[in-house]
Amino acid sequence: MRRHFPVKGEIMLNMLIVFSAASLLSALLYHEKHNNFKNVLITKTALSCLFIIAALVQPHPDARYFQILLGGLIFCLAGDIFLALRQERMFFLGLVSFLTGHLFYVACFFYIAGITLWTLVGLIITCAVGFPIYRWLEPNLGSMKLPVIFYIVVISLMVGNAFSVLGSPAIDFSGRTMIFSGALLFYVSDIFVARQRFIKDDFANRLIGRPLYYAGQFLLAFSVGLIK
Repeated sequence: MRRHFPVKGEIMLNMLIVFSAASLLSALLYHEKHNNFKNVLITKTALSCLFIIAALVQPHPDARYFQILLGGLIFCLAGDIFLALRQERMFFLGLVSFLTGHLFYVACFFYIAGITLWTLVGLIITCAVGFPIYRWLEPNLGSMKLPVIFYIVVISLMVGNAFSVLGSPAIDFSGRTMIFSGALLFYVSDIFVARQRFIKDDFANRLIGRPLYYAGQFLLAFSVGLIK
């Protein structure tokens, strides 16, 4: 298959998306800092819609990869909206939405890279990290223990499969590093979400976690143009 090189129009469009995302992220952090909940919902929804738009406007050399990844992005958009609503039951719905999104990402990464030794290495690393994170959260989880355990297992599986993508020589280097970086940033951002929900309500969680999360999502969205 002929290698695709971005044309000038594609580059300009992607730069516009990145600039718009940075502007919306700044606005989101501002509104969260000042507890403007209505504006948080509006800005966060627009920003999360933008990573779906980013995936839609890329070339799709592998249509199936694009379709599965798009499913994950849509569920993450739903999760962002639920979490912005702030009610207790909305947190659970957000957790389920993100968990489903991660399952789509697992399917994506399995589709393009399968299960390899890299997957095992990734799972060992994520389990080694995930267990102390759970022990840290456990005293404050209450009725959320089982959902959080399941979520940690699924996101660890997602990152483990991202390791298999990183180690696959059949995938273009820029594409696999973009996918791996996106999955890893998503994982780290969730630590700050958990800290915010179960440990300490602190704006620093959003100040650090939001840029990591959106950087990860946009990297995954842009990766659809690089996977053949």
